[in-house]
Amino acid sequence: MTHTLASPATAELEVRRSRFLALVTPVEDREAALAEVARLRAEHPAAAHVCWALLAGGHSGMSDDGEPSGTAGRPILEVLRHHDLDGVLGAVVRYFGGVKLGAGGLVRAYTDAVALAVAGAEKVERIPETVLRVEADYADAERVRRWAEAEGYAEPEAEYGEAVLLLLRVPAVARDAAAIALADLSNGRVRIAD
Repeated sequence: MTHTLASPATAELEVRRSRFLALVTPVEDREAALAEVARLRAEHPAAAHVCWALLAGGHSGMSDDGEPSGTAGRPILEVLRHHDLDGVLGAVVRYFGGVKLGAGGLVRAYTDAVALAVAGAEKVERIPETVLRVEADYADAERVRRWAEAEGYAEPEAEYGEAVLLLLRVPAVARDAAAIALADLSNGRVRIAD
């Protein structure tokens, strides 16, 4: 069972005058993760390094951002894996304090900073989702919207043309039941596109 985070969490660690500001945050994909890394760089322009690792829906990535190879991104990634996290970005902003830590010291510092942030984060079970592509007329589209709201699903994205195409995120295990419920709701008029 994998988990994600309910909300971002931070921690700060000082090691031999270097400051390590750690952030763990839920993200949907690589694009959202890179946007968050860019935000951190803009927020901390004087930082020596902004190192990160990502696990999101089978996508992973990491960056040592100028630190010696394998001393920052990989330790951050290993902390995320150790805690069975998915849909999570781990990032650490380092302000260099003038004392070199060596490879082992860097690995420990990045590992400890991210582990502190994860320890302070609320973890929630990650439920795999799928997107239902629902084609409906305008009247049925409103019924689908109300049904989705009553079921606790996010407002569907909609594309309007001769008919309405609604993109509805549902838990993968509920896909078939949702398709049946929508067919019943509209007396078979809505179509689930593949």
